[in-house]
Amino acid sequence: KVAVMLKAIHTQDDQEAALEKIDSIVQKLKNMKLKNAAKSIKEGALETLNYYVFPTEHMRSLRTNNPFERIM
Repeated sequence: KVAVMLKAIHTQDDQEAALEKIDSIVQKLKNMKLKNAAKSIKEGALETLNYYVFPTEHMRSLRTNNPFERIM
């Protein structure tokens, strides 16, 4: 369940939506009694969103480092 929640952060259309998703996931984790996980995500998730500063045309290349996957 938690892995699916974390992946959902990075499927958002923009940084604002990703930040909102982080907040909702943190709250869900707290409700699941996973306070340490919630704290880790709240403190560290922001650094994983740096790719949102690039233009959307670059997202496909930034999403993966596998050139074969980019072709597909």
